[in-house]
Amino acid sequence: MPTPAPRTDWSSASQLLHWLVAVLILVMAWLGLTMGDLPNGPDKIATYALHKSIGLTILGLALLRLLVRWRAGAPAPIPGTPHWQSRIATITHVALYVLLLALPLTGWLLNSTAGFPLQWFGLVNLPSLAARDEALHALWVEAHELLFWAMATLVVLHAAAAFHHHLFLRDATLSRMLPRGRRRARAHDALETH
Repeated sequence: MPTPAPRTDWSSASQLLHWLVAVLILVMAWLGLTMGDLPNGPDKIATYALHKSIGLTILGLALLRLLVRWRAGAPAPIPGTPHWQSRIATITHVALYVLLLALPLTGWLLNSTAGFPLQWFGLVNLPSLAARDEALHALWVEAHELLFWAMATLVVLHAAAAFHHHLFLRDATLSRMLPRGRRRARAHDALETH
C-alpha cells in the first residue's frame, strides 16, 4: 500500500479550532487583565465565573486540538524552509499546546485552593483539584499569572512570525491556516516544487 502524500495545509477542523481558541484567548486576556479592578458585587462575580468557564472551554478545545492534530496530522514544512525555522516552529507549537493545557489547570487549582466552587457556564459542577490552602493558593495565582505572560509573549511572536512569512517571505505559512487559503497554499507549494 503506498504511503499517502504529506498534507500541504491544515485540516478544516484544525483551522476552526485554531481561530476559535485564538478568539477565546483574546477574550480571556481582556477579562483577566480587567476583572480584578471591578468593584465587588454581582458583576464581578459573574465576570470571574465567565473567565473560569471560558478557561475550562479552552482546556477542552486544547485537548480536542491535540486529538485532531494526532488524527489529521500537520502539514509538511513549506519547501525551501530552513531546518532551524521548522525546528523553532515545532518548539513554539509544543510550548503553545503546553500553555493551553497548563493555564486552565493552574486556574482550576487556584480556584480549588481558594475554596470556591467551580461551574462551567452554570451547567456542570466540577470537582475541586485540591483542598483549600492559602499558601498554595498564592503559589497557583503566581503560576497562573506567569503562564499568562508566557502565553501572551508566545502568541505575539507566533502571530508576528506568521505575518513575516506572509508579508516578507511571501510563502503559504499563514494561508495554510485560512479556510480560503487552502487552494492558494496548494498552488504555492506546487510552484515551489517545480
